Amino acid sequence: MSDISGARVIGGRTFDFSRQVVVMAIVNRTPDSFHDQGRTFALEKATEAVRAAAAEGADWIDIGGVPFAPGPEVTAAEELDRVLPVVEAAQDLAVVSVDTFRPEVAAEVIKHGAGVVNDTSGLRDPEMADVVAGTDAQLVICHSLAAPRTEHPSPRYDDVTAEVGAFLREKVELALSRGVRPDQIIIDPGHDLNKNTLHSLEITRRLDEIAAIGYPMLAALSNKDFIGETLDRPQQERLAGTLATVVFSILRGARIMRVHDVRAASDAIRMTEAMLGWREPAYLRHNI
Repeated sequence: MSDISGARVIGGRTFDFSRQVVVMAIVNRTPDSFHDQGRTFALEKATEAVRAAAAEGADWIDIGGVPFAPGPEVTAAEELDRVLPVVEAAQDLAVVSVDTFRPEVAAEVIKHGAGVVNDTSGLRDPEMADVVAGTDAQLVICHSLAAPRTEHPSPRYDDVTAEVGAFLREKVELALSRGVRPDQIIIDPGHDLNKNTLHSLEITRRLDEIAAIGYPMLAALSNKDFIGETLDRPQQERLAGTLATVVFSILRGARIMRVHDVRAASDAIRMTEAMLGWREPAYLRHNI
């Protein structure tokens, strides 16, 4: 188990997960992305989105070139063509994270300055751990049952939170055995990845059990279907539900929140930090 009470230097910036929550913005250079539907596929639009996310309060920017969901084949070379220019554009604005399940892509983006590799496949290819070992990059280990880009209808669990926790513990041990340091590891329970709405709600309710594994926890829940199905809201009307889920997840131990609507999420996160006594108000004037 890792001690998450100390500070970590990530992408040249220091974060104290004992009293700080990271705002991770999402910029996808894909024509078929889950939420933005290709809005930032064009390079110019992607770089504009990077600058806007940083201006709105993003600490990290997660850049993706291939969605998790099924779709047309994207080669490693094509993925790199998509993400590397955005990695370079984000360099001086925030910590750069790259969402990829390919070790060869991870190796290149680390060379180009990425501080985080966000592996939604959960080390399906153990070489991902080899690539991160010996570098200064962080490795996000995410729970999923199926390989990215493949269908997995009607997933079944006896106890979803316990099974996700066991998976993450096993993959953490795999990473450690291949030379990844404890202070490089981040875990993610994988909301909605091969899970239905009841599974994602149960995991969220019991996130403290995942946090107890002992590594900083990322929650990627922004605008997801479990929020839409719970509230009966279409894709573009899930912000209020997302913000409620973000605050609840922080109280259950999440420390990195992957979000689409950076300004609103940043306000909710910073307000939560202040109420927890972790952050001072921006200014004091009322009744002073």
